Amino acid sequence: MARVELIDPRKSDDAEIQGICEWVTEMEGAVPNHFFIEMNFPEFFKAKLAATKVLWQFGELSLNEIQHVGIAVSKANSCSYCTAAFCTILNYGMKTDEDYTKSFLESGVEVILDERLKTIINFALRVNKEMHDICDDEITELRHIGLTDKGIVQLVNLVSDFASYNRLNLSLRTDYDYRDMWRQVGFGFSPEND
Repeated sequence: MARVELIDPRKSDDAEIQGICEWVTEMEGAVPNHFFIEMNFPEFFKAKLAATKVLWQFGELSLNEIQHVGIAVSKANSCSYCTAAFCTILNYGMKTDEDYTKSFLESGVEVILDERLKTIINFALRVNKEMHDICDDEITELRHIGLTDKGIVQLVNLVSDFASYNRLNLSLRTDYDYRDMWRQVGFGFSPEND
């Protein structure tokens, strides 16, 4: 059970919050419980989602690449909630094949054939857990797959953004409201052992 009050953002009369709700419903099919938690600080909720939107829409990485990073980072941080959210966006919002999404969730970069995507995910995972050990060769490799300094900064900020959502949902125990299948495939959870 969540550790803070749940406030329904759909009941807000703030047009910006209503726009966020419409966007997430388009991508996920519903307004997730995570947003109910974020509404305890609506000013930051709007700023945070606006920043996330900039990261998702105005950089060099495609939305497909971004969702793969979100899944990989969230799974690495043991956040079944966020992992399921980004699987939902990849599968439902972006119409990516469910079997492929499950395969990526289960096996990670091993199922990726595209070298650019594989390089992006591997770098993101290093930034997430081993940021002190990043070397110049890794940055050079990102440039070889087509990222400029803007794309490299975007990628590092994406990792930070995803990790911040992970921390919020894990520490405040956001009630899981995605398909149980995502938790089961990624973490071995089933509803009876939740």
